[in-house]
Amino acid sequence: MAHEELPVPIYSSLEPVYGEGSPLEEAQIRFQTLKAKFVELFGQEPELYARSPGRVNLIGEHIDYEGYSVLPMAIRHDTIVAIRKHDAGEPQKVLRIGNVNGKYSMCTYPADPNQAIDLKNHKWGHYFICGYKGFYEFAKSKGIDVGVPFGLDVVVDGIVPTGSGLSSSAAFVCSATIAIMAVFSKNFPKKEIAQLTCECERHIGTQSGGMDQAISVMAKTGFAELIDFNPIRASDVQLPAGGTFVIAHSLAESQKAVTAATNYNNRVVECRLAAIVLAIKLGMKPAEAISNVKTLSDVEGMCVKFADSHGYSDPGVAVKELLKEEPYTAEDVEKVTGESLTTIFADSPTSLDVLRAAKHFKLFQRASHVYSEAKRVHVFRDTVLSKLSDEDMLKKLGDLMNESHYSCSVLYECSCPELEELVKICRDNGALGARLTGAGWGGCAVALVKESLVPQFILNLKEKFYHLRIDRGVINKNDLGLYVFASKPSSGAAVLKF
Repeated sequence: MAHEELPVPIYSSLEPVYGEGSPLEEAQIRFQTLKAKFVELFGQEPELYARSPGRVNLIGEHIDYEGYSVLPMAIRHDTIVAIRKHDAGEPQKVLRIGNVNGKYSMCTYPADPNQAIDLKNHKWGHYFICGYKGFYEFAKSKGIDVGVPFGLDVVVDGIVPTGSGLSSSAAFVCSATIAIMAVFSKNFPKKEIAQLTCECERHIGTQSGGMDQAISVMAKTGFAELIDFNPIRASDVQLPAGGTFVIAHSLAESQKAVTAATNYNNRVVECRLAAIVLAIKLGMKPAEAISNVKTLSDVEGMCVKFADSHGYSDPGVAVKELLKEEPYTAEDVEKVTGESLTTIFADSPTSLDVLRAAKHFKLFQRASHVYSEAKRVHVFRDTVLSKLSDEDMLKKLGDLMNESHYSCSVLYECSCPELEELVKICRDNGALGARLTGAGWGGCAVALVKESLVPQFILNLKEKFYHLRIDRGVINKNDLGLYVFASKPSSGAAVLKF
């Protein structure tokens, strides 16, 4: 059976998740600390734990929400949720959510799956409520009676750096959702949980595409995964020996949910508009394009057909010929569609927020990035499966990562000065390839480095990028291990009962 069809595994020990040696010892200490915190806050031990990892996307940025495949791997940093359901005799029906990290104060919510999340008042506990609401909606859609809501006690321990572009939010939403399922004694195929958790996170107001949740739930130790969508599928990608990925935080926080209207969701809207305008220019009736075309992958076939007629096979040819490089105003787009933008996006409040904030739309640049990046993902995978020597393979993969960064930076404009500086330092110090990873606008870079060079490479990064920031008081020297580390592909979500 394909591993996305299997349920989330349930283990009675930590070894299947964390392996052996220092990662296991570190995990044992975390679980002991988490349990002690739980007892301190609630006077009882948790019933069970669920964990879900963060991820680093190796290639394929900002294309999952356009329906294209991506190629991430899970990292060893994860979020663990300890949970206990209230006994029937406990009068208060509340969700009490504590955190091992003292900077996050206790959040209390009613045990009501229909509660609205107050997006104007951003609280860390909202991510748990995403999973809570999502689980009840999912159970209802499957005709599963989960009875009347009861109170829950929860403590969270997350070590995926927040705002890092390593999917701390998805690790939290996935572990929360899986923990809630487990206290209901429910489990489902991983692909259904991946889809559900993607929908859960939309309750927080970002129009995410599903990559983060899919890899967090479905990852396998030792493999990156080619994740396809519609339906969600994961194919193992064995990375070449001799290469290691080093992840380095730019120290610019990427606040995806907070800046969604001007950054992340803005790009989702621009891509949809690019797809609609392309469809109309390629002969589709405006009304049909508006109602049926949601993503650039919806019009790829038409673009390829157009390219064919010009002797090419690349959908980017249609973008070059049919979209103008200058930014479009709302009026420009409305002239093509014959419909106001507010009408086109009437059913999406987050998109209407974008329209209120946006002055113009760069359709040519966004579509060019999406089509070229989608192609790079498959070239990356084909390279890994090829008969090239490890040396040549690593060089080719590095080149693809560099091309991806250029596209993200110049065409998609989701970089920032700190990321540009960090990527340059990575390349100047021996990285075969380096690129921003995650949503961008801050967060992390990922660099492909020959395994033998990794210790020296990390030392060089510390000296040339981080020491300056330590001197300025931006970060504490003792926390450096959180900000720059090497990672092999790690394991996916699990439930732990012991």
